[in-house]
Amino acid sequence: MKEIYQELGIGETVYSYGAKFEKKLKERFSEIDETAEYNQLKVIKALQKHKVSAECFMATSGYGYNDLGRDTLEEVYASCFKGEAALVRPQITCGTHALALALMSNLRPGDELLSPVGKPYDTLENVIGIRPSKGSLAEYGISYRQVDLLENGMFDYEGIQKAVNEKTRLVTIQRSKGYQTRPTLSVDKIGELIAFIKEIKPDVICMVDNCYGEFVERQEPLEAGADMIVGSLIKNPGGGLAPIGGYIVGKRECVENAAYRLTSPGLGKEVGASLGVIQSFYQGLFLAPTVVAGALKGAIFAANIYESLGFPVIPNSTESRHDIIQAVTLNSKEALIAFCHGIQAAAPVDSHVLPVPDEMPGYDDKVIMAAGAFVQGSSIELSADGPLRAPYAVYFQGGLTWYHAKLGILLSLQKLFEAGLVGL
Repeated sequence: MKEIYQELGIGETVYSYGAKFEKKLKERFSEIDETAEYNQLKVIKALQKHKVSAECFMATSGYGYNDLGRDTLEEVYASCFKGEAALVRPQITCGTHALALALMSNLRPGDELLSPVGKPYDTLENVIGIRPSKGSLAEYGISYRQVDLLENGMFDYEGIQKAVNEKTRLVTIQRSKGYQTRPTLSVDKIGELIAFIKEIKPDVICMVDNCYGEFVERQEPLEAGADMIVGSLIKNPGGGLAPIGGYIVGKRECVENAAYRLTSPGLGKEVGASLGVIQSFYQGLFLAPTVVAGALKGAIFAANIYESLGFPVIPNSTESRHDIIQAVTLNSKEALIAFCHGIQAAAPVDSHVLPVPDEMPGYDDKVIMAAGAFVQGSSIELSADGPLRAPYAVYFQGGLTWYHAKLGILLSLQKLFEAGLVGL
């Protein structure tokens, strides 16, 4: 085993350093496998309930009327995530598109959007209009307000109570941390927040950005009181097989509003051909629980290694997990770049490419992204990225298998070790 790792660029010092942590994590990994087993059975139950058949995998084109596979898949998603309805489409191009769609379809001029968990992910700033952008919510007369988390990462309930007003129509709750070093929110914590907000204003729509969180726990946010959850198929629920797509699941009215916005008033969910990708959506969902388990093991392995070397990590090595992202604060531009070089070197695709920091649409700072993926930008595949700004935190996620995630972490450590940025 040591020899083949050496052939892939892992020196004996780094290999031995990683091996001692892997031994300590066997019990923790077993708990992850139990959650994966539960979620695997949950997915199978939903597939069987809606009588998925070979006919569901047939491609449609044009208008896509009476697309059996598309309509059945949406029923499967609704069952699996405990919603009344679902919109699962290749025409939703990414997670940001899915979020924009959910917001723009359920807000009207004069409404206010509230984020009670602080600043949203960078690309949503354009959608909201925090950064002026064509077609933003601000251009349609929709205002925005946010309440930052307290210094300890907890909700500012007093601030939230003051912020909710007669204009507050929709509350957006980002489950994952984005490019921040705050804790990811558990489903239980999300449920507590939603209950508090509904107590103040029962008719407000509570939407959860569920990206990176699907199948990490046994429950999903709809089971904790959310009205709508939103995500990307090239993250957790696509299982590494979906080549594109996004989903919105929740209350029927919220989903129907999104469908009319995606296509056209009067058409809604009736149109939208599946274009030959539908089988990958089904098969990806089937594999998702075990793929997510592999990514979680990689994140925990990374937290243990880098925490031991004195780097701040969120979550830390012992905390419970609520998404697949591992943040490591590397404190220097050189360490951030070296880490990403190691992840890229572990890739099955484009391992020979050297990622460099560059401008990215939707981001203020230059960003370095390491991702040698079968699907471009797929965050469930092994990847690492971060903005070139202090404190130079890297966000590691994914790995279709635990073994690939392990290789990536060891190679990231190898690059830092070779550059003299860590001592082992």
